[in-house]
Amino acid sequence: MKNNRVNIQDLTKMSICVALLCISSYIYIPLPFTPAGVTAQTIMINLIALILTPRQAFSTVGVYIMIGLIGIPVFGGGASGIGKLLSPTGGFYFGFLFAALIISLLKGKNNDIKRYIPITIFVGMPIIYFMGTVFMCYFNQMTVEAALFAAVVPFLIGDTIKAIIASFLGVKLNNVLKRNL
Repeated sequence: MKNNRVNIQDLTKMSICVALLCISSYIYIPLPFTPAGVTAQTIMINLIALILTPRQAFSTVGVYIMIGLIGIPVFGGGASGIGKLLSPTGGFYFGFLFAALIISLLKGKNNDIKRYIPITIFVGMPIIYFMGTVFMCYFNQMTVEAALFAAVVPFLIGDTIKAIIASFLGVKLNNVLKRNL
């Protein structure tokens, strides 16, 4: 039978990832033409997915969402609460949750930059964008085309760069963690 217990080292990694994800939401640049802003959250979501197991990545992002849900201002730009999750930009947070899980499931056992970059860009980003677009359509009564221009287009280049950076950092961190844990 597989041991499902989480050890102190794993809890420490997960706690640090939650803290860094919370901090990354404060690196926030509002954009006047969309309800969503540019944050460092996407780099952290990719990094979390690349250095943690699927269960740990999902749990870490889930804890982050719960922290924001109870009113601690950890969402983009210092927002919090159910109102933020059930808003035009709330879909991004649910996208973070599922992107972290799926990227972590697909990353494989080898610490491979050639695998990490395409998974973060071609799997993770579309999951986040899909959820963001759905919420943008629903809560702003936008057409799909308008929602894509608000939820996806302004972020494509920056998120691609952040995914590449996260992939390189993920390889480096996995090497360090493998040597030291």
